[in-house]
Amino acid sequence: MSFPLSPLTSLSTSGSPLDAHGWDSGWAAAFAPYAAQGLVPGRVVRVDRGQCDVATADGTVRADTAFVTPHDPLRVICTGDWAAVDPEDAGDPRYVRACLPRRTAFARSTSSKRSEGQILAANVDHAVITVSLAVELDLGRIERFLALAWESGAQPTVVLSKADLVPDATGLSYLVEDVETVAPGVQVLPLSSTTGEGLDVLSAVVAGGTTVLLGVSGAGKSTLANALVGEDVMDVQAARDIDGKGRHTTTTRNLFVLPGGGVLIDTPGLRGVGLWDAEAGVGQVFAEIEELAKDCRFHDCAHEAEPGCAVAAAIEDGSLPVRRLESYRKLLRENRRLVAKTDARMRTEMLKDWKRRGAEGRRAMELKRGHVR
Repeated sequence: MSFPLSPLTSLSTSGSPLDAHGWDSGWAAAFAPYAAQGLVPGRVVRVDRGQCDVATADGTVRADTAFVTPHDPLRVICTGDWAAVDPEDAGDPRYVRACLPRRTAFARSTSSKRSEGQILAANVDHAVITVSLAVELDLGRIERFLALAWESGAQPTVVLSKADLVPDATGLSYLVEDVETVAPGVQVLPLSSTTGEGLDVLSAVVAGGTTVLLGVSGAGKSTLANALVGEDVMDVQAARDIDGKGRHTTTTRNLFVLPGGGVLIDTPGLRGVGLWDAEAGVGQVFAEIEELAKDCRFHDCAHEAEPGCAVAAAIEDGSLPVRRLESYRKLLRENRRLVAKTDARMRTEMLKDWKRRGAEGRRAMELKRGHVR
């Protein structure tokens, strides 16, 4: 279906009402074929079942998503997508006719047994991982979030929220150092929405491009979103005193334009942080282990009992924490199992590896018992 050309279909990259939402020359070029059909560009700010809110040059419109509901859950329309929408005179309802190819996408695996991927946010430049200091730090969970963030193509930042609850500066400094050890190449920022500490630094980080807020329930994302936007755009509820857990204040992903520039996507609290084809992201998070592995005697070293293992040597001399290596192994195993469910070649390779390791284990036991001649 095509429509008569309208002024909205020839948006330039300067002075467009969509500039504040991240519109640029690249998006304009990608949209050109749809402009020729008389469609209108817009950015998805919220998605409900079967419908979504799209910010266009004429304001936010409600549009039906019947034409952009593929069977692949990783390709469904998502907050942050750029869309081609029916023009205003197309009648009611208006439809999203297509989505532009994504530059980046933040995805995780669902908690279902079907092992499907789920898109949390699209076309994101920065991923702010919000971690509450009101509860004990879970370094393993932070590593998971970081792996997904790096895999998405976004630059991660770790925000340690509720910093005002830490009684002294020394204790806060130690907490920051703990997180920095699991976040190489990532800015770790203590922040308090109550006192304003760190808010100016984060505002400068998110002023350019699109930022997604991530974290578990009770981490303080909604409070942080309100502070960045400058008004109460998100409802806030207190976390439970007993365990610091939140109550899923945010139930949908919402996109806001920030007063100092940039775009913010707030997300619901995540109970599960499952990896989704994130091996490169895992490698980025554990860069020091992958660097050590280059000096191992064997290129396929499992860093267990092989001679000449540089990783094992680092464990022995204390320069690499055991917890770090265990977490690395755990995330790699999880990611490979997930990929193997949809990749026959990977399944075959994993089966061969399991058989090889099993045979090596049996032979080691036989040698120990003196049963091998």
